[in-house]
Amino acid sequence: MTDQLALSFYELGTVFTPSASIDNSALFAGRKPQILKVIDAVGQRGQHAVIYGERGVGKTSLANVLHDFLVKQNLRAIEVVKVNCEQSTNFSSLWHSVFRRLFIQRAITPAGFNGESTNESMPASALLPVNVTPDDVRFVFEQVNRHTIVIIDEVDRIQDLETTTRLADTVKTLSDTAVNATLVLVGVGDSVDDLIGEHPSIERALVQIQMPRMSRDELFEILNKGLPQINMTMDEDAKVEIARLSEGLPHYTHLLGLHSAQIALIHDRKNITKGDVKDALSIALEQAQQSIVRSYHKATDSPRGNLYTQVLLACALAPVDELGYFLSSAVRTPMSLIMHKPYDIPAFSRHLKDFCEQERGPVLEKEGYPRRYKFRFKNPLMEPYVIMHGLSKKLITEDELERLQGGN
Repeated sequence: MTDQLALSFYELGTVFTPSASIDNSALFAGRKPQILKVIDAVGQRGQHAVIYGERGVGKTSLANVLHDFLVKQNLRAIEVVKVNCEQSTNFSSLWHSVFRRLFIQRAITPAGFNGESTNESMPASALLPVNVTPDDVRFVFEQVNRHTIVIIDEVDRIQDLETTTRLADTVKTLSDTAVNATLVLVGVGDSVDDLIGEHPSIERALVQIQMPRMSRDELFEILNKGLPQINMTMDEDAKVEIARLSEGLPHYTHLLGLHSAQIALIHDRKNITKGDVKDALSIALEQAQQSIVRSYHKATDSPRGNLYTQVLLACALAPVDELGYFLSSAVRTPMSLIMHKPYDIPAFSRHLKDFCEQERGPVLEKEGYPRRYKFRFKNPLMEPYVIMHGLSKKLITEDELERLQGGN
């Protein structure tokens, strides 16, 4: 590899980042309605926001770039703090972590009659007791005395029920007292209840912002923003192919964008073709997250003739609702297409049941009641992987994939 090629590969890695969330607003794509809702919440004293949705749709990337967007709105007096939750996070450790990042000025008067007071900067956490209450949080924010945005990411990782209950109580306390602070809670979930439980009293204080999967135009925007940064271009049919395979998840747009650009550069080209995307497919499968690869093999490993591979592919191709769920009946058409003959529910119902059990992952989760269960992938990132694997093994053709996806 030449020095120039190595440098180009390095630059690519700063633009297409499948392994990390976006932290550069210049490269952040889409999500304008969600950003506007957050800005609206910030502008209203007593309002807070909760951002929720599937894993992998870009919630953390949005949280990372909120500061830049707020500054662009000339809200320069705002101070933004972002913290990540862990399984061990409790209410006290959370707020000690937040207030360590905020500083206040305190007047220090020396002993004696002639000493002049001086201002000393200290972390706001110094005002907190060891065991923090929601009212302690209110008190410290009042001492900070400037508009503060606190972004609390990965709220869903908190295991302690008392912590989520106190977090909801904090939202209510800050809202009721109109403290000059805005909380933005971020996490995986289908609803606000999944993050902080059922607290009807705080509904009026929360702007609820669901992050859906990205539209095709938003996935295009990822490519259209990134490529000029590295002086490269991409054919439109190549963009369409990447968007189709990404299934609305930006991780795969970054992954395929990265590897298809690398292939073009290896061939001394600055333009990326659909052929480069096809070649990138095998690399993307090889370099997929190991947890996805292991889960896939656990779900499909079986003696020849058991159809687990084909049924899982049909599940990935089934049309879904806004929360990613599909019905058993939705699997019939893709399964029949894959097998080149009609297949009805009894032929694969056992497979769907098995996919929801520990022996095969579970790779799917279900809800509902008998004869009306609906299913979805437990990890959304598995879905595009299954489709790409099916294409690579020629279980389905590009034309068939396009037909199932309605030509989008």
